[in-house]
Amino acid sequence: KLFEETTQVKLKRYAFGEIIATFLQFLRTAAGENLGAPPTSVVLGRPAFFVDDDPEADAAAERQLEAAARAAGFERIAFQFEPIAAALDYEQSVNAEEIALVADIGGGTSDFSVVRVSPERARSSDRRQDILGFTGVHIGGTDFDKQLGLASVMPALGLRSPLRRKGLDAPSWYFYDLATWHRISFLDDPKVLTEVRGVLRDSAEPEKIERLLRVLEQRKGHELLAGVESAKIELSRADLATLNLDDSVADISREITRAELEAAVADSVQRIRSRIDDVLRMAGLTPDSVSAVFLTGGAARMPSVRKSIAAAVPTARLTAGDAFGSVATGLALDAAKRFAER
Repeated sequence: KLFEETTQVKLKRYAFGEIIATFLQFLRTAAGENLGAPPTSVVLGRPAFFVDDDPEADAAAERQLEAAARAAGFERIAFQFEPIAAALDYEQSVNAEEIALVADIGGGTSDFSVVRVSPERARSSDRRQDILGFTGVHIGGTDFDKQLGLASVMPALGLRSPLRRKGLDAPSWYFYDLATWHRISFLDDPKVLTEVRGVLRDSAEPEKIERLLRVLEQRKGHELLAGVESAKIELSRADLATLNLDDSVADISREITRAELEAAVADSVQRIRSRIDDVLRMAGLTPDSVSAVFLTGGAARMPSVRKSIAAAVPTARLTAGDAFGSVATGLALDAAKRFAER
């Protein structure tokens, strides 16, 4: 639904669709500098579901992306599911036929496919019979940022802080929007700032609401959440991370443990795990039928996510691909077959 919303860039307001089209046009022009002419054909990756449990909204989202690609100058436009694209990349490394579970844990979605792969099958142009099942859920790295932010930072800004009126807390929606990447800009509205100043006057813990107001007045929301994201990334390789948000942002400094992160994201990780069970049922397979798990996407680096996936298919070996390039490589392989000159 945000696709038609506009945002101010200097003197002009742009719809999100216009920004996507402009970006695709930039990519098309850049590719043309290497190819001799801008390409007119493209394979676009898409998650298993743009929108969970709403086929009509999901189809509308794909049409929106297709329209942006057409506005960028592409004429032949195809889509491929991102977990299938990642499987095509993984297949380049296999020496014999096997059944692989591909887990693409990205920024906004987690997608899974069960695919029969082999060097011989890789040469086929029609792989529909090899795709045994795929599914996804709208959970990814940005959700983990939100959950960690709500647990570790927002209480210091006034989340669940009491007002002087007995039994009332500061409105929670400020903090949920501030912890959500694509909602932060809605807090720039002058009406919101006026509301928060009113909350400050009524707060029993005004020092916390003062921090919140300073973040909003100085438009430091994205910088604040970037600090939370950095701590999350550090906790993928360490047991402890220090979150320092200095006076110019929120004047918060605290240590966060991996255990705190894992507690904050536990429900989301469980939902990801349930989709693996779903895709195995779709494929008509038991967990021990899967011989390999191919992990891609930045959030696949989180230890709790990896443990959950490994527990779903305990006999399979785990292989990590290029966290940010596997899907793109697979889309290129797909495009080479779809649009090969004959």
